[in-house]
Amino acid sequence: MTARGCGRVRSAGPDILKTDAGSIARAGEMIRAGDLVAFPTETVYGLGADATNDAAVAAVFAAKDRPTFNPLIVHFADARAASRRVAFDERARLLAESFWPGPLTLVLPRREACRISLLASSGLDTLAVRVPGHPVAQRFLAAAARPIAAPSANVAGRVSPTTARHVVDSLDGRVSLVLDGGPCRIGIESTVIDLSGDQALILRPGGVTREAVEAVIGGIAEFGGGAPANSPGLQDRHYAPARPLRLNAACARTGEAFLGFGRDAPKGPRGDVMNLSPSEDVDEAAANLFAMIRALDRKGISAIAVAPIPDEGLGRAINDRLRRAAGVGA
Repeated sequence: MTARGCGRVRSAGPDILKTDAGSIARAGEMIRAGDLVAFPTETVYGLGADATNDAAVAAVFAAKDRPTFNPLIVHFADARAASRRVAFDERARLLAESFWPGPLTLVLPRREACRISLLASSGLDTLAVRVPGHPVAQRFLAAAARPIAAPSANVAGRVSPTTARHVVDSLDGRVSLVLDGGPCRIGIESTVIDLSGDQALILRPGGVTREAVEAVIGGIAEFGGGAPANSPGLQDRHYAPARPLRLNAACARTGEAFLGFGRDAPKGPRGDVMNLSPSEDVDEAAANLFAMIRALDRKGISAIAVAPIPDEGLGRAINDRLRRAAGVGA
């Protein structure tokens, strides 16, 4: 594909475009034409499609090899646009005022006149919605003039992408255009809160901590499973590299790579040992998580041993992703 008037970074494979005005305009045109565009958010890169176009949404599932029972998150330019498609209660209004734009997804009842593809919500009467905080995502949404259904821009179940290069590595040949906004600031997916019932449920920990949510709306309960998933990322095995993960490891065994955390993490051969945060900062660890797992997930490595991560703040979200990547559930 040739994108005239856009700043191209590479010529082979999908177009990776600098995020200038011409590139953003081209990406918006492609969305309206039913094509798929990968774009950055503050959490991870998303694989975007016109959420009102059934065929475009189906193309997202096909590109990701994603089960159609796993709903997508629909991105909006602002809370007002989202409230035209889903019903906000007082809890949703307070959370939107506190955390949007930002890494929080709300699951809310669809309005009767909602034109979002039912495929995007897997036929459920709820919809997962968010307003991203990344400036490129905001410009892209404005250019598209459509709500954008966007799961992470990778093959389903694999490690989420936090750079444009990661998108190409996973989806080369399945997406035509990638907007390159640099590394994602947070690097871990959004927190998902289900407000479709009387009891607020946390379906997925992520970029907004549970404590921050509870400070706004009071106590929330944990999702206990058993019901149809109305959020992405709830499968027991998700975010997985090709090599197995061994969690809560003190050091690497023979043939393993090691993903450490903290000042006392073991040292090792360059390329075989990485540290999520030498300063023991869970925010830094979250931003590095997926990129470092990708870097260690290579031939010649039998497994990736991962050091314990404190289970507090964003550490809860990191541990959730690690457990699912290791196939041990939440």
